[in-house]
Amino acid sequence: MFLPKYVISDQLLANIKRINSLVLNLNSRRFPKLVLAEFEKTARAISAHASTSIEGNPLPLTEVKKILKSKPENIRNSEREVLNYNQALIRLNTRIKSNDATLTLELILDIHRQVIDGLLPPYESGRLREKPVVVNDPRIGQVVYLPPDVEKIEELMKDLVFFVTKNNGHIDPLIIAGIFHKQMVIIHPFMDGNGRTTRIATKVLLAQMGLDTFNLFSFENYYNQNVMKYFQMVGEYGDYNELSKQIDFTKWLEYFTEGIIDELLRLTKRLPEASKTPETRLDAYHQRILDYIHKHNFITNRDYARLTNRAKATRNMDFQKLIDLEYIERKGKGRSTYYVLKAP
Repeated sequence: MFLPKYVISDQLLANIKRINSLVLNLNSRRFPKLVLAEFEKTARAISAHASTSIEGNPLPLTEVKKILKSKPENIRNSEREVLNYNQALIRLNTRIKSNDATLTLELILDIHRQVIDGLLPPYESGRLREKPVVVNDPRIGQVVYLPPDVEKIEELMKDLVFFVTKNNGHIDPLIIAGIFHKQMVIIHPFMDGNGRTTRIATKVLLAQMGLDTFNLFSFENYYNQNVMKYFQMVGEYGDYNELSKQIDFTKWLEYFTEGIIDELLRLTKRLPEASKTPETRLDAYHQRILDYIHKHNFITNRDYARLTNRAKATRNMDFQKLIDLEYIERKGKGRSTYYVLKAP
């Protein structure tokens, strides 16, 4: 049975509290659908670039964005890697929105199959490895880590998924997600694509913790800013058979949560700024409508007329803009028409 060793240090506890505060703040705010869609698209491009770059993909972010936009037919492996990662994120987002993304071994294998499509032989795609592998340090050209033996892989992966399932609701979801991330890297269950599959699977657990805006940020980008530190924190050095009972997850969990804070702070700053375009900007009279609904639960055209001296046709345009931006929705008909906040 998998029993990870860690302590809830003062730093880790502070990080968790800050993340919960940032998540609560973001989830309680409403942003135009147009802005959220653009942020999701950008986050996928950054994630596809960062996660493949961590593994040595040489394509710069500008080139990655061009590839994702044009989707060329004749592609090199470096281009296939980013296209696969982007497509895997799209499919995962769809499944999460449909409440169809519970973490299972089958889901992990499916993610690997998408990530590695066309890059590994079919018999190694979406399948646990059946051969021994080693982890090299490219700087010194030497083996630095020996992952578990082939016979142990399936049992270790099942134990890891069981740990996640069993402790859901009992251990803080951030700790569960962080432990899952590092342990899967340590197990190294595939011939290739381990890091990319792990990082996408971790997003499943972040979404389950109630982070509605998880698809708007890229924690992979935080790791890519200092790849060597990421490898030092997430990996281990030596032989798994000798290390397995000594591994302490505490420092990694501190680092893992710091990366999420970094991205949430960026979102907290940039989302409001992006909302201030001519198409999405709200003026004082729009805010009066929203404030009134917050206080009274609904507003009618007659209520709004008492708040402003704007003409009836203009008032209708004000309501329509808020409807188009999905802040509010119309209820009733004719003289019985009223407006309420649109459910998130």
